[in-house]
Amino acid sequence: MNDAAQALAQRLIRNFNTAKMDQFVRPPLYETHGTPLALGTAAQRLGASIDTLPPGKRGCPYHFHHAEEEMFIVLEGSGTLRVAGEMLPLVAGDVVFIPPGPEYPHHIINTSQAPLKYLSISTCEPIEVCEYPDSGKYNVSVDEPADPTKRRFRAIQRSGSTLDYWDGEA
Repeated sequence: MNDAAQALAQRLIRNFNTAKMDQFVRPPLYETHGTPLALGTAAQRLGASIDTLPPGKRGCPYHFHHAEEEMFIVLEGSGTLRVAGEMLPLVAGDVVFIPPGPEYPHHIINTSQAPLKYLSISTCEPIEVCEYPDSGKYNVSVDEPADPTKRRFRAIQRSGSTLDYWDGEA
């Protein structure tokens, strides 16, 4: 490829089979091997990552988004989608659609004896509130408009630990 084609490919194409994978471990439940794919690309409102969960593990806590939509594509293995209080089986080839809102709290659990590999795709909303029903937490984040990969503000709190509107004001 010529220089212009190489630069274009760098902005537009990622290969999840050759991407450098990072490991995240938080015993006893959470472990994933994965990487974000959209960072450094021309994507402006789409996020994507590839993740592999070892047997018995999950990649994130049970949660729901107020703004972002998510889609998961199961590439290899099988597991369980915990969603809206139910446990739904997942197998390779399944595509999961999760709209924003409290109706669909979710996470993926590898309930099999083999690795579970999936692609996550989401809208990247500049302002997001994410809630965690199991722990009573919420996460508020505001991204930098000029660079959606940078957070301007982030707060993780538990419900009930709020301040009065006028607290600290003159």
